[in-house]
Amino acid sequence: MPEAFIVDAVRTPVARRGGGLAHVHPGDLAAHVIRALTGCVDVDPAAIDDVILGCLDPLGPQAGDIARLAALAAGLPETVPGVTLDRQCGSGQQAVHFAAQAVMSGTADLVIAGGVQSMSQIPLMKGYDVPDLPGPWESAGLVARYGTPEISQFWSADAIAERWDIGREELEKFALESHSYALEAIDGGWFEAEIEPYGGVSVDEGPRRDTASDKLAALAPLREGGRNTAGTSSQISDGSAVLLIASERAVREHGLRPRARIHHLSVLGEDPVLMLTAPIPATRRALARCGLSMDDIDLVEINEAFASVVLAWMKELDVPRHKVNVQGGAIALGHPIGATGARLMTTLLGALERTGGRYGLQTMCEGGGQANVTIIERI
Repeated sequence: MPEAFIVDAVRTPVARRGGGLAHVHPGDLAAHVIRALTGCVDVDPAAIDDVILGCLDPLGPQAGDIARLAALAAGLPETVPGVTLDRQCGSGQQAVHFAAQAVMSGTADLVIAGGVQSMSQIPLMKGYDVPDLPGPWESAGLVARYGTPEISQFWSADAIAERWDIGREELEKFALESHSYALEAIDGGWFEAEIEPYGGVSVDEGPRRDTASDKLAALAPLREGGRNTAGTSSQISDGSAVLLIASERAVREHGLRPRARIHHLSVLGEDPVLMLTAPIPATRRALARCGLSMDDIDLVEINEAFASVVLAWMKELDVPRHKVNVQGGAIALGHPIGATGARLMTTLLGALERTGGRYGLQTMCEGGGQANVTIIERI
C-alpha cells in the first residue's frame, strides 16, 4: 500500500478564553499556520491538492467553509480547494486521517490537514440551542433507540471516575502533573520549534505556575456530588494547527525530508451516552490491527478532556505514566476543540524527535462516543 508521510507541522500558541488570541478572526488564525507551514518547505503552493480543517460550530467567523477561506487568506492559489469537517473533539485528528487516506489512495499527493477553533468567539455548542428548532439528540430515531438520557460530557466524566474507582485525589494529582509537565516543556524550550507566534503571543497561556494541591482540592465539583472539577478538566481555548501530509511520489519529486510516517489510522464508535470511553476499545483494536503492543509505543498523546478519561484508559491498557502526555495536556495547555487533534500530533512529533522514540500513539474521546487512533513512526 502507498504510504503517507508527515513532512512538517506548525501550530499557534494555545490561548486562554479571553486571552491573547480572543479577538483574532479564526480564519486568520488558520491562515497564519498555513502560511508558516508552506514557508517551511520548498514546494510550489499550487501543488497542494487540498486543505482539510476540523472546526466545530461553524457559525459567524467560523462559517462559510473556513478551510477554503483560510487557504485563500493565507495566499494559496485559488486552485487550492478546502473542506471543513466535524468529528467533534477529534476533528483535527480526523483531518489528518482524511489527508493520509487521500494520499494512500493515490488521489492526492500533498494535503494540508489540521484544525482551528476560536472558543472565545463561538462558545462550545452555541449552535445547539436554536429557538424553535429541536436539539441534536431530539430526533425520533435517537429517542426510539436511546430514550432521553442525560447527554453530558460532565456526567460522562464522573461516570467514568466512578466505574474505574478514580477518586478526586487521583484526578487532582494527574491535573497537577499536567501543569508541571507543560511548564517543564515551556521552560525547556521544547515547544518553540512547533509554535508560530501570533500577535505577540508566543507561549501557551494555559499552564499555571501557581497550581497546587490545596487549590485543586478547594474547587467545587462540576456536578453535585461529582468528582471532576474545572481543575481536572480541559481548558476552553483558542488556536490552530496544521500538518503537511505527502505521498511517496511527492516526497521524491519535491525533494522533501519527512519527519514521520503514518503507520496506522482508524476510528471506532462505542456507547454514545457514556460517550468518552471509546479510546479504550479503539486503542485495543488499533494495536491488534497493526501487530503492535503498548510495549512498542514510546510516547502517547491522549487528549485530557477530563483527567478521568485518561486515567481510565491508562488502567485498562496498563500504560505507565512516563509514556503519557509527557509535555502536559489539555488540562494545562488547553483544548481548542477543532484544532486539538492536530495540536496533539504536532506535539507528539516533536516529543518523539526530542526523546529519540520510534512509535507514537495518539487518541482522543469525541462526542457521540467515538475515538480516532493514529500511530506515527519517527523517521
